[in-house]
Amino acid sequence: MKVIIKILIIIPALYLVVMPVYLEHLTGSVPCPGISIKINDSSSYHFITRREVANIISQSGAKIIGQPVKELPLPEIEGKIALRRELKDAEVYTTIDGVLHVSGDQRNPVMRVIAGGGDYFIDDEGVVIRSRGLYNPRLHIVGGNIRITSPMLNGVSIFDSINKNSILRDIYEFVVFINNDTFWSAQIDQIYVDNDDEIDLIPRLGNNIIHLGTMENFEGKLRNLEAFYKKVLPEVGWNKYELINLEFKDQIVCRKR
Repeated sequence: MKVIIKILIIIPALYLVVMPVYLEHLTGSVPCPGISIKINDSSSYHFITRREVANIISQSGAKIIGQPVKELPLPEIEGKIALRRELKDAEVYTTIDGVLHVSGDQRNPVMRVIAGGGDYFIDDEGVVIRSRGLYNPRLHIVGGNIRITSPMLNGVSIFDSINKNSILRDIYEFVVFINNDTFWSAQIDQIYVDNDDEIDLIPRLGNNIIHLGTMENFEGKLRNLEAFYKKVLPEVGWNKYELINLEFKDQIVCRKR
């Protein structure tokens, strides 16, 4: 009886050890019949296309179709695809049928920066993506005295300590705040940084400029402006003032048109 029990235990154990090795050998000899590429979030953002990913694979120099799966250079292909800044991450793998699968997650842009002759997006990790003109999502636009540094262009986040003096960090916090506020997200269109690193806002409604000043206490400044919008401008008209100045504490100073 004990011998039978031992046999019943050993057989499943051997199966668990041998079968993965056998399957790995079996699938490793399967020729790759094709490539499947999936770019997640492509319905919302279109920073990179499946055709571009296919070109990256083609340009890698590796023969794919017809090659045994075990000979496919998966790490090298994945590494080349991951170099595309538009992707937050990329995964390359094969399935039991031999198909090469490429899956990539696009970055989630928070704001668009047009400065120094360049056009960029900054994502929710503070990574700078150079715009290639394929697609421009509807985002708050930041312009003016903004410097996109070499480390930023090489993938260093704006939150990294090397970029601690960049005004982009403060602007990012401001944009996240207004993105999460239904009222301000609808009101503010563009953000401009002047040569003194002070901020002007260009609203969607009204033909005026809102001078925020520095980013200090911007939430309080916006609360004052919201009250001004709701109580004063409906009475005097949205185009009465060409400048609405919020830089002074607990004051709104306006210049008539």
